[in-house]
Amino acid sequence: MSQGLAQHSKDDRQERLAKIREALGPRSIVLIGLMGAGKTAVGRRLANRLEMPFIDADTEIEVAAGATVSEIFAEYGESYFRQGERKVIARLLEAGPQVLATGGGAYMNADTREAIKAHGLSVWLKADIKVLLKRVGRRGSRPLLAGGDAEGVMKKLMDERYPIYAEADITVESRDVPHETIVSAVIDALAIKLGCNAKAAKVQGRKKVK
Repeated sequence: MSQGLAQHSKDDRQERLAKIREALGPRSIVLIGLMGAGKTAVGRRLANRLEMPFIDADTEIEVAAGATVSEIFAEYGESYFRQGERKVIARLLEAGPQVLATGGGAYMNADTREAIKAHGLSVWLKADIKVLLKRVGRRGSRPLLAGGDAEGVMKKLMDERYPIYAEADITVESRDVPHETIVSAVIDALAIKLGCNAKAAKVQGRKKVK
């Protein structure tokens, strides 16, 4: 590819990213999915590409509580954690636009789903059981996996949560590939959803001239 063509392609990509930001307005891109789906890793890279802030909801919860998610679960239980999670996410959504990575159970709360619908665009990073187990095995700080039967827990969560996750605005397969590949897939899906496909617009424009 010549330098001129490479620059043209880069300009097209930047134009499309700018259009996505403009179409979003004050709304946030909210990543949902099970633990191990890649919400944080993909979210950071997505935010970097779109030149938007990245916020991890679990980190914000830990800051607000002065304790880790595991500690909150152990001391107060999951119900208490979910109440705090709902409040923190509602607050964060008021501060968009941003890329917001949420915990695996956040989208299961009806109030949170409504808040995301009102202030954001939800993107489900959908992964199969093999990918999830490979990734969660790298970290030992997952409260819901403390019992030891990771595969059994993950299958149960998939059965419970996937039908609700399916309500998301966009679904992108989170495969065992480099995170940048998934980021590109998310950007493509956002462009289609928001009508920001620069190439398609140019083709349509040429047809109108004829």
